[in-house]
Amino acid sequence: MAILRKKDLRKLDKKELDKKLAELQLELAKERANANIGASVASPGRLKEIRKTIARIKTAQVAKKGEK
Repeated sequence: MAILRKKDLRKLDKKELDKKLAELQLELAKERANANIGASVASPGRLKEIRKTIARIKTAQVAKKGEK
């Protein structure tokens, strides 16, 4: 999944944000599992990117909640 930026997240509604968050959390779990079993990681920086994107989505959700 591509990394999402703040301007992209502002365009999404609540359901889409929830869906993206679930997808990224699943992807993060898979990447962590692969790293823990010793499998070769395709991109070591990918874990950090996923975590940052999850944080961005959670921040956007709080901002949208505050708007209403």
